[in-house]
Amino acid sequence: MNREGLLRSIAETGYNVGFGAKKNFATHDMVQKAPGLIGFVSLAVGVFALIYEPLNSKWIAATLVALGIASLYITHYDHNKVAYGEEGERLTALFYRLRDLYRDVQATVEGDNLAAYRDRLDDLQSEVFSSNQSKQILFSDWYAHYKFFWQHQIEWIDEQKQFTFWRDKVPLSLSLTLVVIGLASIAATIVRIT
Repeated sequence: MNREGLLRSIAETGYNVGFGAKKNFATHDMVQKAPGLIGFVSLAVGVFALIYEPLNSKWIAATLVALGIASLYITHYDHNKVAYGEEGERLTALFYRLRDLYRDVQATVEGDNLAAYRDRLDDLQSEVFSSNQSKQILFSDWYAHYKFFWQHQIEWIDEQKQFTFWRDKVPLSLSLTLVVIGLASIAATIVRIT
């Protein structure tokens, strides 16, 4: 493998590791914060419904029940909350080791022996696969995209992968959801007009 190929492999592994770390942190954050937020919103709406009549509608009550059910779904992940945080930290440490390896390989010149660097990459990849938290909460991909692309320093990966906004930084499932919502809104408007 030549120098450019090794840099590309390190960057691809860095992307997978970094995104995996953020996905674990996303699940951890959602499990940690969402039930409390749902409880607070439900309580606040319930209290204000006592004095503001429009909050007594069936739609609001149904929405609060749906949020309560979502809170129950989230509690199924609570017993692994600490493991998600620990896995995120482990993968983040590997991410920074991959970044340092990338910079070490960048410092080489064409023709240098890259076998030691390739061995380091193989060792880091073995560490990545040694354990993982494969069961992630719903919508953790969307939150992980935000955490990875907007909160993480990923310029070294972008040098190789050259991320684009719609192809990489916005989850495909989010784009499709927005398209479906847009089309449904247009269809509803047309139906109302006719």
